[in-house]
Amino acid sequence: MSAPLGNAPRHVVVVGSGQLARSLCDSLASMQTPQRMRVTVLARNLTAALGVARGAQVRATVAGTGVDFTGEPFTAEPSTDPGGGYAANAVSMARLRPDVLVCAASTQSPYERVHTPSAWTELVATAGFGMTLALQAELVSRLAAALAGGAPDAVLVNGCFPDAVNPLLAALNLPVLCGIGNVATLAACLDAALGRPGPRRLAVLGHHAHLPAPDPDSTGDNTAEVRAWLDGRPVPDVTGLLAGYRALPRPQLNALAGHAAAALVAGLAADAGEVVASLPGPLGLPGGYPVLISGGRAQLRLPPEVSAAQAVAWNTAAGHRDGVEVSDGHVRYPEHARAALSAYQPELAEGWRVTEMPEVFARFIALRDHLRAAPPTPAHAPRVLEESRCP
Repeated sequence: MSAPLGNAPRHVVVVGSGQLARSLCDSLASMQTPQRMRVTVLARNLTAALGVARGAQVRATVAGTGVDFTGEPFTAEPSTDPGGGYAANAVSMARLRPDVLVCAASTQSPYERVHTPSAWTELVATAGFGMTLALQAELVSRLAAALAGGAPDAVLVNGCFPDAVNPLLAALNLPVLCGIGNVATLAACLDAALGRPGPRRLAVLGHHAHLPAPDPDSTGDNTAEVRAWLDGRPVPDVTGLLAGYRALPRPQLNALAGHAAAALVAGLAADAGEVVASLPGPLGLPGGYPVLISGGRAQLRLPPEVSAAQAVAWNTAAGHRDGVEVSDGHVRYPEHARAALSAYQPELAEGWRVTEMPEVFARFIALRDHLRAAPPTPAHAPRVLEESRCP
């Protein structure tokens, strides 16, 4: 049965053609919504964008949902003219007029260590994924600026390391509603493990750093594992409940992340009252929180025993395992990340202001290009089986 038709289809724009974008679109194709939806996939490679759109269109046709998918090329390279790239993208966003824009593309792939290990991926593994923050944030920051200039009523949802990128965007006064993946994926897995109580009963506090199981040596660290509450009461043995899901191959986990994201995006696009979920990066905060979204605005819905300040402090501490912290308009690295990066870029290792991101991005690109030419040391060569399971 087709979804009921509204006055006009709601427009979702997805930037990216990788696994997350593909799983998001495939899941959107089967979503029944109160208003028709059209989805435009933007990617640098037009063939890839069309491939994602066509595959999703077949699923939508079979499911009878009435969702329409198209693919278009997108120029993602930074402009050499200051502000020129922003202006061009603003024109593009004004033409597309999205209701919801999802960024599912960045300059740094989380799969690089699996497919093309090098001295660069060894450095990332040692310092933490947070070292790639500028590479994760560059494209979505330009998209946020483009929306502000060309489609200010649109909602931006970030799929690129939102636990740290969204605080950076907020520090730059760039609009972003929330993220997808990470705590949302873990919350969906917990929901299934607990017999599907639903997001209104289940609240999850967690960070990107919690995607893998806690380190056995982390006993006594209250930030080592996600925290969850069911009907306001703490959920016991979260590690045990998540064990089987964390053991899934990484592509399957990404598909689950895309499916959970599709439920969020469909709810936002339909503008059908409240959306309740546990999401990364709401309100530009570090890490992930249980939230309620209404009227394009998010608010925390923490259990009574946890204040907002306590939740932010907890997520900030948990994020140190990722090797980065964004606060007071600065990016800082904890000791282990600072020590690893200082061997190559001692000035960057001391941290940088968020307003310096274009320059920092260029320096990280140069460092990555240099280190990609060197293989990892044998002791740090990744085992593909392990790396396929978690970041």
